[in-house]
Amino acid sequence: MHVDGGIALSHLDRMTDSTGLVQHAIYSIPRRESGYTTDDNARALRLCVRLWNQHPDEQMLKRVTTYLSFLEFARGIGRGFHNFLSYDRRWLDAEGCGDCQGQAVRALAEVLGSSLPSGYRALARELIDAVLPSLADLRSLRAQSYVILAWGHLRSVGVEYIEPLETVAWSAARRLAECYNRAVRPDWQWFESRMTYANAVLPHALFVAAQHWPQEDFLDIAQASFDFLDRQTTVEGVFWPVGNEGWYARGEEKASYDQQPVEAVTMAETAQAAFDLLGDEKYLAAFDRARAWFHGRNSLNRPLADARSGACYDGLQAAGVNHNQGAESTLAYLWTEMSSAKVFDMLN
Repeated sequence: MHVDGGIALSHLDRMTDSTGLVQHAIYSIPRRESGYTTDDNARALRLCVRLWNQHPDEQMLKRVTTYLSFLEFARGIGRGFHNFLSYDRRWLDAEGCGDCQGQAVRALAEVLGSSLPSGYRALARELIDAVLPSLADLRSLRAQSYVILAWGHLRSVGVEYIEPLETVAWSAARRLAECYNRAVRPDWQWFESRMTYANAVLPHALFVAAQHWPQEDFLDIAQASFDFLDRQTTVEGVFWPVGNEGWYARGEEKASYDQQPVEAVTMAETAQAAFDLLGDEKYLAAFDRARAWFHGRNSLNRPLADARSGACYDGLQAAGVNHNQGAESTLAYLWTEMSSAKVFDMLN
């Protein structure tokens, strides 16, 4: 089915059962043995809350309920969220990874900052408060970036009583800046000695931090690192992200494949945030390159997205397209398409 806004959620619904969103697919069929992850369900929750805010209806509320219920179930006995759930509903980890905590908080911030029924928002605040003690201990730069993005969203929509999260976000932004200043070289404007996955979330977080703390050096670092990432992932006008078959270490060759949809969606999101803040049309061009990657303007000239079902293939390999349509890939495409409608509205 198509929802208002033009994107189809048929494949997302196919991948979702009464427990939550199944992690992987074999072609377009849910691969049940892969179970579920909290970070995928968090991504689905964030998308569906945003769509519900635009066009509230019962079917979208049902999706929101499923994914929010999953996050509540993922709450650990101690601090933080579990991440990996088997198909028979057994948690496979004692405590989820740092990125999972960040993704969960970002999705819960979307709920808390929404116009959903009060019980949904109250649960989101309760879960954020429960995980707060562990957020200050996150070591992953991406996890800390997600926390900054969560706080930035809450602040932008006027949610009150978020000072404890602001304290964590401030520390995370300073750590990002410190990592950049340690790693930067004349030929390497980046936060670490190599680029890996979801790279664009790092400058994205600092664009958000710069909006709220303009007296710091966050904006300079966000612009320089984004420009560097954009140069490294643009080949003859085409978005060509860092592949996960070896990543991209400073002084070495960038891995050309396996290209992942998460790189395209994070690049598109960051470009949109930069344009919103600075109004420079070079960011719109970067957004367009990242979105077009899904539709065949890529290194293999092969489309990954199926607009009829809302599904997306899992990546580009040297030998061709990975024809499995998993949760992370599908959500990357759907979020980018939803965002493109907002970008189009801004320009018209």
